[in-house]
Amino acid sequence: MLCFLVHNTPLGAITLEEESGALTALHFGIARCNNALPEKTSLLMTAARELDEYFSGKRHYFDLPLNPSGTPFQLRCWEVLCRIPYGDTISYGEEAVLLGNPKACRAVGMANHRNPLPILIPCHRVIGKNGQMTGYGGGIAIKEYLLRHEAFWKGRTSYG
Repeated sequence: MLCFLVHNTPLGAITLEEESGALTALHFGIARCNNALPEKTSLLMTAARELDEYFSGKRHYFDLPLNPSGTPFQLRCWEVLCRIPYGDTISYGEEAVLLGNPKACRAVGMANHRNPLPILIPCHRVIGKNGQMTGYGGGIAIKEYLLRHEAFWKGRTSYG
């Protein structure tokens, strides 16, 4: 069963989606979730709590079952994103190198753009060459906020 929960954050409302015991999507704003039921499942409530902890600086990684839908290449890109340490950034070129294909910068950018679980799969930690801010599904202002937030809390005590 596909369920969703709308949760308020410092970025405004976000919509979380769950199916079969795993999170499948995080949308900025209130999203229309076709064929989904508004439910306060245990997983959706845990995800909301972990996001609150993240935004309060207490959580530096998420401990949630994720099941993003994507191509094999996209899934590999998103796995690399999950290995970028909290508060750090890499370039699209560096991500391509980590994938074993240094010429795949644009493909990496497109895969990251299609990430269905932003924040939880931290595509905001990938920036352009020479530190340039580049596109983000939630908008550059949200990307900059997340990077400033993590830079401020990096190295401080956390429990997640």
